[in-house]
Amino acid sequence: MEYNLLERVKDTRTILRRTLLETIFEEFDGQLMGLTDEQRIEKYRTMLDSPFRFFRGSAYLFYFDVTKSPSIFHTSDAMPTWIQGDMHMDNFGAFQNEKGAIVFDINDFDEGYVGSYLYDVIRMSISIALYLEEQGLDNDTQETAIHHFLQSYVDQLKRFQRKQDDPLTLTFTKDNTKGPIKKVLKKLEKRQSSHLIENITYINDEEQRVFLWNEEVQPVTPEEYAAISTALPNYKIKDIAIKYGSGTASIGLKRYYILVEGELNAQGVNDLVLEMKEVRTAIPAYFLPYNETFWEAYEHQGARVVGTQKAMHHLEDPHLAYVTMDGQEYYIRERSPYKKKVKPKNYKDVEDYFVTTSTMGQIAAKNHARADIDYSQIFTYHSEEEILKVIGKERNVFAEGTVLHAMSYKEIVYSDFELFKELVKERFN
Repeated sequence: MEYNLLERVKDTRTILRRTLLETIFEEFDGQLMGLTDEQRIEKYRTMLDSPFRFFRGSAYLFYFDVTKSPSIFHTSDAMPTWIQGDMHMDNFGAFQNEKGAIVFDINDFDEGYVGSYLYDVIRMSISIALYLEEQGLDNDTQETAIHHFLQSYVDQLKRFQRKQDDPLTLTFTKDNTKGPIKKVLKKLEKRQSSHLIENITYINDEEQRVFLWNEEVQPVTPEEYAAISTALPNYKIKDIAIKYGSGTASIGLKRYYILVEGELNAQGVNDLVLEMKEVRTAIPAYFLPYNETFWEAYEHQGARVVGTQKAMHHLEDPHLAYVTMDGQEYYIRERSPYKKKVKPKNYKDVEDYFVTTSTMGQIAAKNHARADIDYSQIFTYHSEEEILKVIGKERNVFAEGTVLHAMSYKEIVYSDFELFKELVKERFN
């Protein structure tokens, strides 16, 4: 009897956590997302790649956990920040803006919502720890990289506050970045704008450019083709494909590539690819305070994503739009031929990680500072002012506390990942 009680003492926390994981995954993936078992298997196989991929695919678990922890560094619910909602290392990347400049910035806005800036900062800090751990770097290096992100974030907010930089015009190019980001941007300068078109399309026997089918790019049904054509009456559509195999959290949501006729560019190519992606309610919205003013402006989930991107990017994609098709909400954007992430192979030493997370801190600050009264009428204040007010003179306490939180939660992610592997094996194998 005593042995069994001691075993129960040892195992109860694990049993309860496993039950919690099972409940949350069923609620969000099974009920709210409505994923079939086949779609869940596809998503979970991707998440099983690593603890970092697991973290990327389980934002609802993150928000369930962290929204229960108070902090003196949270901004007031009455003064929320427009947050990106899923900030992590792989949601930053290069692309071409409207004026043709190749820039580095946040490139995913599906989870955009309003709430404390601290959720973006904490999620990003945890992702830094997980990402560097995956590259075999020790805890001290992980903590230093997070410190670089946090200090750069606060420094950039202060530059906005002092009017030394303008969040409306600040962009990150090869001229004001360093390390791997600068190298990626410089390399992309040599890429032809026809790069994407040439990789995923070809000229058929009828002399028409169409999609090249492969494992990830497949034909749509005639019904889907007709519905998309009806939803996009202002474009001359040449071909439509359904895109598989992208992302982690978005697996199970429909994503289409649409080949349309555009303006002739310098390389003599006048076709471009639009991406039309199904979108659901932002995960943070289930856990953060309900903001009626925000939802009055962005009731359509596609409008919310488009609005978030416009708020955070100085020069937005001119093809940004949103539509409803067959009862599902979508947003539309151009699929940039210059889209590229900084990958593990781009880091040559630990200093490369530090300079990269520093730039990401500046970008996070720019996005938070720009997406307020500078852009939207739903805000009556400057977010950088509210954030710096709560940090005050305690930036070192803010940084140390965030690092401690991130490193502690990294261990929770690793523990949850093991439980997740057991759950998937039992439920889906």
